Amino acid sequence: MSTRGSVGGQERGPERGTGRHKVLPSPKKQRLAGSAGMPSANGAEKAAQVREMFARIVSDYDTVNSVMTFGRDHAWRRAAVEAVAPSGARVLDAATGTGELASELCRQGCASVVALDFCLDMVRVARDKVERRGASERVTFAGGDAQRLPFPDGAFDAVINGFLMRNLTDIPAALREFHRVLKPGGRLACLDVTHPPGLLRPLCLFYFDAIVPLIGGILSGDFAAYRYLPRSLDGFPDADRLAEMIAEAGLGEVNFQRFNFGMVALHTARKPLASA
Repeated sequence: MSTRGSVGGQERGPERGTGRHKVLPSPKKQRLAGSAGMPSANGAEKAAQVREMFARIVSDYDTVNSVMTFGRDHAWRRAAVEAVAPSGARVLDAATGTGELASELCRQGCASVVALDFCLDMVRVARDKVERRGASERVTFAGGDAQRLPFPDGAFDAVINGFLMRNLTDIPAALREFHRVLKPGGRLACLDVTHPPGLLRPLCLFYFDAIVPLIGGILSGDFAAYRYLPRSLDGFPDADRLAEMIAEAGLGEVNFQRFNFGMVALHTARKPLASA
């Protein structure tokens, strides 16, 4: 089930960072460059708590995601990758987590991927996964902060992220960085949980607030981490407001598509050709 939206009252209808760039070694060569969880905190404290939480749950991260989304997370990632038209492109995966988006980018024909995350435990898992899938020649893994990207202006044809935005301490800063590192005409895709709209909102929130933490806690053994997931929406802009923020960062052609009864949104945009 999907619905669509865009900025400015146009078409409407069918819908994770701190410090220096640190490169980690991969099994064959020096190639390398997720995700969510902390109690109430601000700035550096929040970032440290999120990083530590993802390091705790990394071994079960993919399994929990698949179970609590009934396997639909794979389709959402495919849609996000398709949105940035990756064939032949140099792409930044700005919160690679366990490397699912990086793997899908390679499957869909990208020329190269820089897969960045601020949780190095996640990066190591992603590196091993990409190696097993035979795509390591096209992927460089790095540790770094999506809000202070260690790349020059105009370095990428596309920027993509999955389940990053709710975990940022400064969303506008990250969006400005995405705009900066994109080439003119480059594409952005942001996939994340969002506030569900409409009549199904109470049921969706019950599942998200009560059932998801239970599933995540049972499968991972870390109930605290998955109790964070519903709280990560507190203060997070809804899909319409996030679209406005993307436009305010200087990106154009901003649209979003909702999935999973409106609880997940894929925002897409392009950097105007006139941008330097």
